[in-house]
Amino acid sequence: MLGSVPERVRGPLAWWRSRGVLLRDSIGAVAFTAVALQPALAHNGVTLGELPPRPGGALAAVLALAQTLPLAVRRSWPGACLAVVGIAFAIYQCLGYPGSFTSTGLILALYAAGAHERRFRRGLAAAASAAYVGLAIMLAALRSPERPVDYVTFYLVLACCWAAGSLVRARQLTEAERRRRAAADAVAAERARIARELHDVVTHHVTAMVVQAGAAQVLLPSQPERAAGQLGDIGTTGRRALAELRYLLGLLDAGPAVDLALAAGRLRDLVDQARRTGQPVELVEEGEPVPLADAAGLAAYRVVQEALTNALKHAPGRRAMVRVSYDPGGVTIDVTTDGPILADGAFATGRGLAGLRDRVGMCGGELAAGGSPGGGFRVRAWIPAEVTGAERAHA
Repeated sequence: MLGSVPERVRGPLAWWRSRGVLLRDSIGAVAFTAVALQPALAHNGVTLGELPPRPGGALAAVLALAQTLPLAVRRSWPGACLAVVGIAFAIYQCLGYPGSFTSTGLILALYAAGAHERRFRRGLAAAASAAYVGLAIMLAALRSPERPVDYVTFYLVLACCWAAGSLVRARQLTEAERRRRAAADAVAAERARIARELHDVVTHHVTAMVVQAGAAQVLLPSQPERAAGQLGDIGTTGRRALAELRYLLGLLDAGPAVDLALAAGRLRDLVDQARRTGQPVELVEEGEPVPLADAAGLAAYRVVQEALTNALKHAPGRRAMVRVSYDPGGVTIDVTTDGPILADGAFATGRGLAGLRDRVGMCGGELAAGGSPGGGFRVRAWIPAEVTGAERAHA
């Protein structure tokens, strides 16, 4: 909002907006009172009743101020402001004092009540209407020349002032609700993203550690040296998992963004880790590697990680092939794992692949996963090198 305001105005405007509502409204009420008492405006205002005029005095001055100064609390206590201004206006009109511009304070008080009253809106509107009927009866008893149609017309004008404030209030509430929902959606999206990260990290590394621990248990009686190597691999895997979890905690703390594919290990590290569990994995890279955006690099890393995790869980000891093909527009990742022929729909569910598909889609890429005709399963993804601004915000 301040971007279109000239630089010389931003400072005072920012200072003014930083002041409290009561202080700003108090200054506004005093300024309005000073303007309303100027000779050029003093006798131009809202009048009702058309009673024979009587000279003003100290009481007229007090009643005039009572129709403007209460505007200092028009947003803090709009009901009280309307009550004081309305009573002062009614007494001023019944006493037949000459017209005064200060009487326009009633219009401002009605607008403020419609815009800012929160708890007793209906009750306040009913009380104000009843008070107006009482004022009309009193003026008629004082032999006012006003006709019934004049009172109705004046009432409709006052009602429009309240309605204008109510309309502004409704728009503000709608905007506040829109912002609340947008904030809630952003929080939900961030939680889902971190949940996907946690799933990828915990599932992959814990699966690897379980397989390595099982292998170490088998090797310990007959081949203690190899068992010791497996235990060392478990420690390495655990440290890598801790590194990735620290990264996720850093996201929660709004820390600096880091390319996790570089911070926690490259694709070769994932393949080497799977091999140490006894899973025969082959890595083939084709083409000249291209620089990837942070979100794209992390998505590529997660595709290979999730595919190898599924291989460790569902096809332990089966051959897996990781093929990474680079082109100027992005990278294609194809992970195939040998195994039995899977039924149709075996990959329709599953949080890991579902979250992975969402991640790749947010980067502008595509992912397909399913069983291979000759047995086993396949995960194939294409990820563009560049991520658009909107996609980057989601990824």
